[in-house]
Amino acid sequence: MVSAAAENDPVAVTGLSKRYGEHPVLTDLSLRVHRGEVFALLGPNGAGKTTTVEILTGVRRRSGGDVEVLGQDPARDPREWRARIGVVGQSTGAYPDLTVGEVVRQFAAMYPRPLPPTQVLDMVGLGAYEKKRTTELSGGQQRRLDVAVGVIGDPELIFLDEPTTGLDPVARREAWDLVRFFSARGRTTVLTTHYLDEAETLAARVGVIAGGRLVACAPPGELGGRATTSAAVSFRRSESLAGRELPELPRGAVLEPGPTGAGDLVTVLTSEPTRLVSLLASWAETELPELIVHRPTLEEIYLNLIDRHRQQPEENK
Repeated sequence: MVSAAAENDPVAVTGLSKRYGEHPVLTDLSLRVHRGEVFALLGPNGAGKTTTVEILTGVRRRSGGDVEVLGQDPARDPREWRARIGVVGQSTGAYPDLTVGEVVRQFAAMYPRPLPPTQVLDMVGLGAYEKKRTTELSGGQQRRLDVAVGVIGDPELIFLDEPTTGLDPVARREAWDLVRFFSARGRTTVLTTHYLDEAETLAARVGVIAGGRLVACAPPGELGGRATTSAAVSFRRSESLAGRELPELPRGAVLEPGPTGAGDLVTVLTSEPTRLVSLLASWAETELPELIVHRPTLEEIYLNLIDRHRQQPEENK
């Protein structure tokens, strides 16, 4: 039974599939995006991220499964529903002979309650280019214009398909600020990206697609068991610590084998890194050279998920 909260989710997908002839692109994909959250879709090229977004936005028809976006089937694509979503696709729009301001105002006229065009241009960093023709924009500036066009209608639900590809670091941060702006207004955002730092900074939850399947879905800090994965605590032995036995380690901690002479690196894997560091500090009674506590990064977890999927036998996928 679906909870009342789940029924109110702006995106609800169950058993989604997409095939081109005998070639499967998406297979039995199910996910929900909660109201007001930023949800990031991660995956390698060809995994099915863009196809998923295109189905959710009514651009592409699905082969099977159930899809609801803002309570509607995107395949029907009613006009009033279309006005409630914003889409920033991967391709850059072409608006020959129009200025930046004319493009944004033209799209604003299509929505019942658009944001002020000058406000949106300032938010994407194009305020100084309002009277410049779009053909004179750089590639990064054209990408900013795509973002402006996609959000000018003040949508309830925003789809951003790799919106910061090709942007310089400053422009990327401006795009992040735009996502935060809509999040503060209670809007929902579905973001696809290859930038793991982008997903970790912006998203409340991330889903990983590999081979057309959703292989994991969780908050960034919990993805793939990240929150409970052992941390590696390492330090380099000083001369005074050479040959000394370590203190009693926390339960389950594992000392990686290696020499114990001066200058050698000592590494211990543990689920209690704070406690271990405290024990080591008392044991050493001095500074521990090159002390590092390392937990798996989102990138390491992500790559591990992708590798595990690739190594699975085809019949188990």
